[in-house]
Amino acid sequence: MTHPFHVLAGQQLDILFVKRRGGALVFVCATGTDGSVTLPQEWTDRGPVPAADRLAVDGLCAARALVDALVSRGAGEDGGGS
Repeated sequence: MTHPFHVLAGQQLDILFVKRRGGALVFVCATGTDGSVTLPQEWTDRGPVPAADRLAVDGLCAARALVDALVSRGAGEDGGGS
């Protein structure tokens, strides 16, 4: 499990079987507690190597534009509720 925020991050799990969901591969893995967990391929060491950066510049620019639009939209309101 390579997803950094998953409760099982860093653990090695046995794959019970592989299936497709929405065109993507998922792994159904044994959790060791008589249960199983379904993981997208990207959350495992069998997926592509994750990018070093969490957000690309384009994503940050889009987020900033959204915040600016929301702030300017709220600036015209008087906040009085009438």
